[in-house]
Amino acid sequence: MLYAVLFAGLLSIFYCWTQISLPLLSAWYIVIGPTASGLDSFIAYERSVALHGVLKNIGVKDKRTEVDPGVIIASPSQQDPDYFYTWTRDSALTAKMLVDAFLAGDISLQPRIEDYISAQAILQTVASPSGDLTDGTGLGEPKFEVNSTPFTGPWGRPQRDGPPLRATALIAYSLWLLSKGERSRVISQFWPIISNDLSYVGEYWNQTGFDLWEEVEGSSFFTLAVQHRALVEGQAFAEQIGTVCAACRTQAPQVLCFLQSFWNGGFIMSNINDQSGRNGKDASTILGSVHTFDPDAGCDDLTFQPCSSRALANHKAVTGAFRSLYAINSGRGQGAAVAVGRYTEDVYYGGNPWYLCTLAAAEQLYDALYQIHLIGSLVIDALSLAFFQDLDPLVEAGSYSASSEVYSNMTAAMRKYADGYLSIVHDFTPTDGSLAEQYFRDDGSPLSAAALTWSYSSFLTATSRRSSVVPSSWGASKAGAPPAVCSSTSAPGSYAPAPVDCSSNVSSVAVTFDVLKPTMFGETVFVTGSHAPLGNWDTSRGLELHANRYTDSNPLWSGTASAMEAGDSFEYKYYQTGTDGNTVVYEGGANRGFTVPEGCARNVVQVDTWQE
Repeated sequence: MLYAVLFAGLLSIFYCWTQISLPLLSAWYIVIGPTASGLDSFIAYERSVALHGVLKNIGVKDKRTEVDPGVIIASPSQQDPDYFYTWTRDSALTAKMLVDAFLAGDISLQPRIEDYISAQAILQTVASPSGDLTDGTGLGEPKFEVNSTPFTGPWGRPQRDGPPLRATALIAYSLWLLSKGERSRVISQFWPIISNDLSYVGEYWNQTGFDLWEEVEGSSFFTLAVQHRALVEGQAFAEQIGTVCAACRTQAPQVLCFLQSFWNGGFIMSNINDQSGRNGKDASTILGSVHTFDPDAGCDDLTFQPCSSRALANHKAVTGAFRSLYAINSGRGQGAAVAVGRYTEDVYYGGNPWYLCTLAAAEQLYDALYQIHLIGSLVIDALSLAFFQDLDPLVEAGSYSASSEVYSNMTAAMRKYADGYLSIVHDFTPTDGSLAEQYFRDDGSPLSAAALTWSYSSFLTATSRRSSVVPSSWGASKAGAPPAVCSSTSAPGSYAPAPVDCSSNVSSVAVTFDVLKPTMFGETVFVTGSHAPLGNWDTSRGLELHANRYTDSNPLWSGTASAMEAGDSFEYKYYQTGTDGNTVVYEGGANRGFTVPEGCARNVVQVDTWQE
């Protein structure tokens, strides 16, 4: 068995160095596979598959694809469901995983990280249905087209977790650059992006938005937790580069104060100030502890650290809610790992376990073990006792040193319990190692979007924590206690486009014109203007728009002029033709103006509403 594990590890390294083909790895896995060496060989194989899957879902420079360089797609799936978009949240979580892996020694990832940062500088400036950068509201837009243009269909807007998660990812990479003497580049290129995101958090944290599942509008524990983290590390980072983040200093204590509202005495409520009618037990709260894990924070209840009594009690409550819900959990009693979904009332695709939720359950436990070992003692109190008694019914509350038998037995049981969640993922992962979004509640077969980036990223972070490879501290222990009385405050933000680092400016830009105009069957909308691609005001040669995404709630007409010269300025106006195809009716108001942007963007979208 030792030989098989060693061989699996060497093969994983060989894959990273030589980019050996995945079909060959898959063939090896089927022949020698998990039955030969159990969980360890599966992890070695699957880590290679997962990293390959993540990188395959990122746009690359000098490759002619529809995905812009540095843009991270959620999944290549384009139907049933269509996840061929880039989500700010998912991308930031993936980028943070890549940064952590880079800092742990995988230097091959640096170009992908740099591309991601350049892409985010562009996306921050894209006007969308959520707003634009002038007042920061556009930063709350949850997803974009893969060519860095806005998604204009109906969606759960705004979502306020993307900006803090992106700031966290960029701060981690920027701190490494500072250690290499690249202070001027950090200040000029990366701080403007980070500053926009921190300003957004400071200004809008106490306003409701949609949760990370994009379904509930209210106040989300996950969102508030990652916002608090970003403000705390943002303040320390700003001081390190000789500037200030006033919003970080004034708003972080208030965010932490409000965060305590989610604790109901037994578990963490996933959302408050909402009308969902759910019981509140939700894997998003486990994800909140995972993504605010600070190795140096100890078992802090206020920040819901993974080893805190609150977080462990919540882990039991959330995972236990799925124990009798899915057929594949049959026979898995207390103290045994279970397949974990989002929340028990879930009906999406019938309501199933998710790979990333099951992996988060494992990751929290590995995080907790790291913190407990670092502290050198295990404290079991009245709140966490039920969690530990699932692992050993005879254990009692108390404080146990690292040299004690109870400490040794309980930490070993926790690791076995955490490994159980990885074993479930192992059991329901296809032989090619691909990870979808979900697996069927009755037989474990993959469901929903294939090759989900977030699933792959979650596997990589969970297994890194299993190996005690952890991220740096974000300063949770230095954040201070929340005020005695919470206040609903905010800090006005300041926003400006960040400079975009690209090899050369594009000369030709595809400009998409989107206009909201309710029409009758047979009517068509066009755009014309003082520019040849728009017909030079000749309505017989105007750019015809299309209604393929038109709905009653979103009467969108859209069309693209594929080759406009960067820097050109012109006037334009929309018009519609009647059912006879001849009658022309212009929109009201003055002519509109537009300048084709210069820079790296190959595609831009102008979003308008018909002027009456």
